Amino acid sequence: MKTKIFCDIADYKTIKFFNNKSLVDGFTTNPSLMRLAGAKNYKEYSLKILKICNRKPISFEVFADNSKDMLKQAYDITSWGKNVYVKIPVVNSKGIFTGSVIKELSDKGIKLNITAVYTFEQAKKIYIKLNKKTKSIISIFAGRMADKGKDPLPIFKRSISLTKKNKNIEILWASTREAYNYTQAKKINCNIITMPPKIINQINGFGKSFKSMTLDTVKGFITDSKKSRFSL
Repeated sequence: MKTKIFCDIADYKTIKFFNNKSLVDGFTTNPSLMRLAGAKNYKEYSLKILKICNRKPISFEVFADNSKDMLKQAYDITSWGKNVYVKIPVVNSKGIFTGSVIKELSDKGIKLNITAVYTFEQAKKIYIKLNKKTKSIISIFAGRMADKGKDPLPIFKRSISLTKKNKNIEILWASTREAYNYTQAKKINCNIITMPPKIINQINGFGKSFKSMTLDTVKGFITDSKKSRFSL
């Protein structure tokens, strides 16, 4: 099974560049990335992106913090394009599970990306709420788990086992920290991995020999030493 590569970015020029690359199968955004990209009007900026990215799947996240407004935003976002997935956080800022929002939208055939997932228990609760006929993504934050000393692999393996019989529901490896995460995701048959542009570019270097890497490293030391005009 192929592990699809998504680019985790909201910068317009970067999306335009990677949209033309066969290596990249889709995109994920979030309010923090939108802010970093300089978006002032959420909808206008998103529609600008969709003018250049209208085929590959792309996720846009709601930023409301209650069920009523989440639903309102979700219905608006899904109308922007057939390739759009609506991103819904697994809980709101008060820690309340967004299950009712997930169920209503999924039952109406709206493609969802449920985000900020850290436990198998969360993934299971989401899975129960999802309509199995509707395309959906469950995004598990591997990198942030690892940052806190937690091995994310057991959670991924259990979640993948839970959803593997349903082709419409995919598990996504989120908060990617290094290129090797792609190898890890492939080994456990994770459906999707989303990663920043820098790491996607690193994947293009897969297969390089350790001998050539040693030479490149040493050459880098020499170059930097000369630029700094070091002397003893």
